[in-house]
Amino acid sequence: MRKILILAIPLALSACTWGIKLDDAARNVRTAWNGDVGSCHEQGKVTVSVMNRVGPVDRNDLKVRDELEVLARNEAAKMGADTIKPLGEPNEGSQDWGAYSCGSRSVAPARNADTPPPPAATTPQGGFETVPLKN
Repeated sequence: MRKILILAIPLALSACTWGIKLDDAARNVRTAWNGDVGSCHEQGKVTVSVMNRVGPVDRNDLKVRDELEVLARNEAAKMGADTIKPLGEPNEGSQDWGAYSCGSRSVAPARNADTPPPPAATTPQGGFETVPLKN
């Protein structure tokens, strides 16, 4: 019985991200981590939340932040926005985002699976790098 419980815990924790996927329309929504939305039209505010704890166990902070970004991009796409910007840090699994239309900005189209990825930047902008979740 003890072995089953030990095996069930990682399985339960890994199940938390199964339902959070980036929608097709949200692939064209960019995240303005540098806060550069001065020339954009504000579409509204989006508040998203995910579980940041499973029972007594805290979930990985990076995974929680990635899921919050995916949900914010999905909601912004539904509003007709093409850019989101975090309005604050995540708090207890919830985060506010601003949704903007920056029509003059071009968003790179989704890559074809046969196309090699573009060369990686030497230094991520702002010192942080965002890695998309697996589909």
